[in-house]
Amino acid sequence: MLPTILIKNRIRIRQYDPAETFGFTKEKARKETQILCEKIGALQAKLYANNHCSVLVIFQGMDASGKDGATNSLLRQVNPAGVEVSNFKAPSSEELAHDFLWRVHKAVPRFGRIGVFNRSHYEDVLVARVLNLVPKSTWALRYQQINRFELNLHEAGCTLLKFYLHISPEEQAERLRARLEDPTKNWKFESSDLQMRERWEEFMDAYQDILNRCSPAHARWHLIPADRKWVRDYVIAQRVCEALEELHLTWPKSKEDLSLYTIKDLPNHLIKPTK
Repeated sequence: MLPTILIKNRIRIRQYDPAETFGFTKEKARKETQILCEKIGALQAKLYANNHCSVLVIFQGMDASGKDGATNSLLRQVNPAGVEVSNFKAPSSEELAHDFLWRVHKAVPRFGRIGVFNRSHYEDVLVARVLNLVPKSTWALRYQQINRFELNLHEAGCTLLKFYLHISPEEQAERLRARLEDPTKNWKFESSDLQMRERWEEFMDAYQDILNRCSPAHARWHLIPADRKWVRDYVIAQRVCEALEELHLTWPKSKEDLSLYTIKDLPNHLIKPTK
């Protein structure tokens, strides 16, 4: 089994290698990822049928760390009807007129669904902190507010899976360069990516505080080496599959007494003879 880097104690984020492979090869990891994603698809069908709990997957990371790619890989085998994906950009004027969690709570997946947050409420202790969008007296309170919010979700039946995609500045540079040079990726480029890159160390400090201050037992952070996409996808698929298995879902029984019905009860025009 491929280990995940689960945040249980205080860590120093710079001690972790973004290019870690855990001894696996690309071929083996991709093969295992496909198997895991097929299992996730089958487990998601039971989650959807039961409709009494939900799973929320949160992706955070620097620009070009692979949040979109991780989402695409993870959901390759699931039924789109059972998935809700939210992408959090800069808040609108309406959202700014509410508390910072208002827009997030509205996007929490319904029971029976897998929800994915591409960026999340953690932007309010990342970008808001590094760019001084709000005073420290405001963002410093948000760690505790986030912990309370996530505890509420957990107690309501939502399984939280939080993944920090740990990319190196060298790998990010290669991916940003590709956005400039590859016509199929030009649309991804934003000048703000370069501005954020200039404040790399400040973001690393902010991420480190998040991992250390917002990783209770019911909502642990996973640090994912993200320089190699095939490692990233494998580790995430493994953990999501495990979390779904831990729900011990079975197929629910019909609310009807099926013994009262036979095929003869169906209208004739709905019955197609077998050949």
